[in-house]
Amino acid sequence: MGESGPPSPLPRVWRWWEDGAHGGATNMATDQALLATVRADTGTWRWYGWAQPTVSFGRNERIVGRYSPEALAVAGVDAVRRPTGGRALFHWRELTYSVTVPLPAAVPWRHAYDAINHLLLDMLLRVGVDARLSTQRNARTPDGPVCFDAPAEGEITVQERKLVGSAVWRQGDAYLQHGSILLHDDQPRLATMGAPADAPLPPAATLAACLPAHTDDALRRRVIDSAREVVAHQGTVTSFVAGDSWHDMLALQHRHFADHAWLWRR
Repeated sequence: MGESGPPSPLPRVWRWWEDGAHGGATNMATDQALLATVRADTGTWRWYGWAQPTVSFGRNERIVGRYSPEALAVAGVDAVRRPTGGRALFHWRELTYSVTVPLPAAVPWRHAYDAINHLLLDMLLRVGVDARLSTQRNARTPDGPVCFDAPAEGEITVQERKLVGSAVWRQGDAYLQHGSILLHDDQPRLATMGAPADAPLPPAATLAACLPAHTDDALRRRVIDSAREVVAHQGTVTSFVAGDSWHDMLALQHRHFADHAWLWRR
């Protein structure tokens, strides 16, 4: 009999939130507010979109000298720096998720990352996407070109091309993972508003290519419905309800993520 893996670090109770489309600062503020208000033994799964084309940069990514406010403005693109690590992503025709869970300090963050990615994989397989978890071990730095240039170990791929780009952050006993499930490959647009990459970006996998008979709205609905089934199989799912202090926390975080100094700090 083979050895079983470590027990899942994910909670059995989930708050489910199908949020709307927002600006970059609001989206990042919301995810950070969820991280700051994690409840013991309860996770939150949030789905959301973007009010306009937006580029998000990793928490520690160096963008000064590579991108500029002027170039982004000319391109008509919003910009925000994430609370999580990783590198630049272009957000527009995609399905965006975030997961926030309690995670005791004794539990390695990778256990949560792997568990969430397995849930994402399961929900994609259920809708007919021939997805896999990558076994590639690519060296990654926060100052590399863009998120979708190559899959890292454990990321979700289709025919070795990345379909889901995720970023993570751990804060005390809480963990945030959020990312983009591409409907269409808009990532090459990053090269039109910043310093060019050393080589052309390889094409990313997309839901539209995997399931071409469906509209974008139908693809979103199918994945979200599949996701809820998968999460419900793990435990109890309830609707997200904001607490008494939620709006104050969200306003505080919005001021931070809308701050020009935070975006262009390095």
